[in-house]
Parts: sequence; C-alpha cells; structure tokens
Amino acid sequence: MRPVNLLPEDQRRREPSGDGRGAYALLGALAVLLVLTVLYVKVSNDATTRAADAAVASAEADALERQVAELGAFGDFAQTKEIRVASVRQLAASRFDWERMMRELARVMPAKGWLHSAQASVSGGEGSTAAVAGPSAMLSGCLPRQPDVADLMLRLRRMHRVEDVTLTESVLEDERGSPTLDSCGDYYRFDVTVVFAPAAPAEPPAGRRSVPAALGGGS
Repeated sequence: MRPVNLLPEDQRRREPSGDGRGAYALLGALAVLLVLTVLYVKVSNDATTRAADAAVASAEADALERQVAELGAFGDFAQTKEIRVASVRQLAASRFDWERMMRELARVMPAKGWLHSAQASVSGGEGSTAAVAGPSAMLSGCLPRQPDVADLMLRLRRMHRVEDVTLTESVLEDERGSPTLDSCGDYYRFDVTVVFAPAAPAEPPAGRRSVPAALGGGS
C-alpha cells in the first residue's frame, strides 16, 4: 500500500525542488560584483591621489619658477654691478696725472734747455724704446753740456711716481751750428725714457696733491 501523509499541508516537510546551483551562481556573481566595486573604489582613490599629487607638484614648480625668476633678476643685477666695479677699477688703475707730470717737468728742466718732443703712454706704448708695461714718457730735447743731461736725469728721477729714467742717447749734432727749434746745433741732443709706477689703490685723485717743494712747488 502507498503511505498516506496525514499531517496538514502547512506542517509537512518540503523536499528541495532543485540542486541549488542557481543560488551558488548568484552568490558568485555578487562576489565578483563586490570585487569589481572594491577595485573601482581603489582605482578611483589612486587617481584622486595622483591628481592631488600632480596639483601639488605643479604648484611647487610654479613657486620654484618664480624664485628662479627673482634670483635671475638679482643675479643679473649682481653681474652688472661686478662689471661696473671692474670697469671702475680698471680705469682707476690706468689713470695717470699727466697734468702734474707736465708741471713737474717744467720745473725740473734746466733753464738753458728745452724739449723738442714729449711722447707719453699709459701702457708703455709703441713710442717707448723700453719694454715697460706701465706709464712712460719719451723726452727729446737740447742741453748745453753733458753734465746738464745727467743733472736732468737726476731731477726726473725725483718726480712723482717715477721708477726709472733711461738715457737712449746724448750727442753733439753740430759743434759750429747755432741752436734752433728744430736743431740743437752746438748743444747736446738727448733722448730719455721716463718710466712711472702704476697708480696705487689708495692714491688720491688727480689734482689733489701739489708739486713738492723739492721740485719747485709749494708743498
């Protein structure tokens, strides 16, 4: 005989209607969706972080560019200042008080002598026979006697900033001729080179010091 279940319908045990694979598939799909969601959130966070880092880096780069521009302007100013200072120092080192030299030369020249020519150079120059790098002057003139030439060289040696006086020649051109502006005649024609020391850094500007009394000046 076939058994008969006498329990009410709502109290009877229900038998599973399927094998449960659909539920597992649903759970797997939910798990995959969860993983994708987590990955999306992570990627989004990484992208946001990178964007923020890029913004910070861009701001720092802009700040550095502004600093470089400011420092560049300061560097240009400093370089310009150095160039100007170097130019002033070069001019100061090359300056020479030619006015004072002429005033002193007029005082040391013997009364009966005169100059035919005077060539001067701040850097030695092509007109100088001596191989000098500093200021120099070539003097050519006439004097009655040889001792007068020697005396003139001693006086020239006592002038301001003179380092050396070199005699190129001292000759009697014409024993019977009369001295003229172009010829020494029976006077001795002399050629001397006067070498001056470079200007000292602490030396006063030109015109501040007078000719010493030893050379006929007032101080």
